[in-house]
Amino acid sequence: MADAIALNQRQILYWRLIGATGGLNDVNAPFNAMAATLADQLELPSAILDSSIDIDVLLHRYPKLKPHFESIQRHLQAPAVAETGPADAAIAPPEPTGDEEVDLDLRRTFAYSKLLLNVFGPNTRSSSCSATQYNQWCQDVAAFEHYLGLHPGSLRPGGGGPASETGGGSGAGASGNVPLVDDRQLREELVAMESDLIKRMDLREVLKDDRLAAQLSPSLPLVEQLLRDKSNLSGPALANARLLLKKYVDNLAAVLKKQVFSTKSGEIDRSVPPKRVFRNLDIKRTIWKNLHHFNPDDGRLYVNQLFYRHTSQKSLNKYLIVVVDQSGSMVNAMVQCAILASIFATLPRVVVSLVAFDTNVIDLTPWAADPFESLLRTNLGGGNDGPLAMAHARSLIVDPRRTTMVWISDFYEFENDRPLFEMIKAVKQSGVHFIPVGSVSGKGYFNVNEWFRKQLKSIGLPVLTGNIKKLILELKKQLN
Repeated sequence: MADAIALNQRQILYWRLIGATGGLNDVNAPFNAMAATLADQLELPSAILDSSIDIDVLLHRYPKLKPHFESIQRHLQAPAVAETGPADAAIAPPEPTGDEEVDLDLRRTFAYSKLLLNVFGPNTRSSSCSATQYNQWCQDVAAFEHYLGLHPGSLRPGGGGPASETGGGSGAGASGNVPLVDDRQLREELVAMESDLIKRMDLREVLKDDRLAAQLSPSLPLVEQLLRDKSNLSGPALANARLLLKKYVDNLAAVLKKQVFSTKSGEIDRSVPPKRVFRNLDIKRTIWKNLHHFNPDDGRLYVNQLFYRHTSQKSLNKYLIVVVDQSGSMVNAMVQCAILASIFATLPRVVVSLVAFDTNVIDLTPWAADPFESLLRTNLGGGNDGPLAMAHARSLIVDPRRTTMVWISDFYEFENDRPLFEMIKAVKQSGVHFIPVGSVSGKGYFNVNEWFRKQLKSIGLPVLTGNIKKLILELKKQLN
């Protein structure tokens, strides 16, 4: 009997959640009243039902609620689907036993419902969105990730912090638990929701106010909107937009630098004799090679020959040409690759060129060392004219066999696919190491022209997609 009552009580909370996230306010009124009564019986504050109060504020006011949120990760496991209702079968924890466990389970259900309500509930459905509302939503998503045991930023690609760009969020948290909704689906939904929130925000007015602009959390959707609207900004609004963009770029650059410099850099050139100076002396090898000169009578090792380490590296320049499709669908690639180009531009003996294109071509090479300035000069949107971009990129080739060309696009051409493919084939045959890249985020939905994918694979150029680490490793291999 007690289990049946507890099951009905949990279903009240989940049906209320479904109604709230679906915008069914009239239908939801009875569930709201029953949930309020249940919260009172469990001695929970009414604030746990209020989606306008963010998670951090709630736990600051009522610290006794924190254990219920922290227990979500341990209990969020797939239940056996028995005689349960549709909402309960989807997201309810395992059946508790005993009155005390029932109460604990219900309190945990309130906490879980609060997380879902704040992230997916009525706050995301208002006709307009303020900077405060957007910032609260970002913080609630961070709390959602934390209490589900996911990596920070894993559900919000480009979510404003370095950890969000590491490719984390495989669906498993610290304890190995997995949300019952696939994390890819969660990411896709949250990316769409964030973009929609920003579109409903009067961003130009927000940016004019230093106080409101300071509340914004820099993220990929926000960066995209700033880049699209930068020509309409001036004065304080433009200054605040530049600050937000620079903060996002600096955060992401810090992560990408770690990935670039975490692998071996430099290739020893053994054709050059080692320089005979003390700092290059290979003491271990010298001792080993002279062991047969050891004199046991006086206990001394007589060194007949010194050995030195090779430290010289090949001094010929390597050339990196990065060509990025700057149409709207490629904004993540544009941001990440502008930063990557700037990092590789700091490496010795690597000459970097950066080109962006849609139906026009912008040569960003003079600003390749500064991703912030490069991004300010892009014009997101438009179609694709790959042949025009390739004609310019080919003019930048100095020595084909020492050149790596990275081409980042969804490969949907403005008119005809074949001309660009023939140009790519000719570049490859000239000796250039060509790397076609379809996506460097590995998050959310991404589509590559299937005709191009098959044709490139047929000539030994599979399209690289997924986490940007793949591209970094490939570039390190070619440029060392």
